[in-house]
Amino acid sequence: MSLAPRAVLVHRTSEYEELLARHGTRGQAEFFLASRGRSIREAEERHGRTRRALAEVAGAVPLQWRQARVERADLDRFLFGPEDVVVVVGQDGLVANTAKYLDGQPVLGIDTDPGRNPGVLVRHRAADAAKLLRSAVSGGAADALTMVEAVADDTQRLLALNEIYLGPPGHQTARYRIGQDRERAAAEAQASSGVLVGTGTGATGWLRSLWLERGSALRLPDPADHRLVWFVREAWPSPATGTSLVEGVLSGDERLRLTVESDRLVAFGDGMEADALELTWGQTVRVGRAATALRLLG
Repeated sequence: MSLAPRAVLVHRTSEYEELLARHGTRGQAEFFLASRGRSIREAEERHGRTRRALAEVAGAVPLQWRQARVERADLDRFLFGPEDVVVVVGQDGLVANTAKYLDGQPVLGIDTDPGRNPGVLVRHRAADAAKLLRSAVSGGAADALTMVEAVADDTQRLLALNEIYLGPPGHQTARYRIGQDRERAAAEAQASSGVLVGTGTGATGWLRSLWLERGSALRLPDPADHRLVWFVREAWPSPATGTSLVEGVLSGDERLRLTVESDRLVAFGDGMEADALELTWGQTVRVGRAATALRLLG
C-alpha cells in the first residue's frame, strides 16, 4: 500500500519573531526600533501576512494527506520523502535554500508579500494552494530548473539552485589551481577572493552582479538552460599566480576543477554558509551541472 502524499510547508522565522527573541517583549522591541527611526508595525504586518498565508495553505491540504512543517534553519536535519509535495511559503530565496535538499519532489512557491518579493520562484498566492496541490500529484506542468553541484574527491557533495561559492571562509585570500576538467594542462595557479559557479536562476542575483561589474561578453543562461557560467572574484596577478582564467561557460557534462593550495577553503550554495563543504590543502573539487533539477510548479 502506497503512502498518502505529504505536504511539507517550509517557512522561515520572521523579522518580528527574531525581534521578540532578541528583546524579550514587544515593548522592548518597539523601543529598540524607534531609537533607530523605524516602526515595529511594518515587521508586525509582514509577520501577520506570513502567518495568515501559512494557515491558509495548511487548511488547503486535502484531509487524506499527511502534513509537516519545517523552518529554514532546520532544513539540513529534515528528511524529505519521495512522496512529498513541498510548499515554500515566503520569499524567492527560501525556494533556493530548500532546493538543495530535494531529489525531484514537486515544489510550490507561495508569495507572502506580493509587490515586495520579485516572485520569480514564489509564483503563487495562498488562495491557489488547493488547486496547485492537486495538480502536483496529478502530473501538472512544472518547470525543470537547472541546478549546480560540487563534488569533492572525498565524496562530499553539495547542491545549489542559484550558485556555488568556493573560497576562503573569512576575508583571507584563496589559493588554488583552476581549470576545466577536460583541459588538465591548462590549469592556472590563482589567488583571489573566491570563485562563483551559477545557473540561469542565479543569473538574476549574485552572478549577474559580477557579470555587470566586469562588463562580461558571456551570455547568461536562462533558468532551464543546461549551461552554467563561472567567474573568479578579484584574481590577483603575481609572479606565482595568474589571471587568464577568470570566467567561462560549462556546457553539458563539463566540469570546472579546483585544487586547493591553502590551508582551508569552503564551498557553500545559495548563501547557506552554515552548511558548507570543508576543503583542505591538496583536495580537488569539481563543479558542474547536477543531474537533479528543481521541479517548480508554474
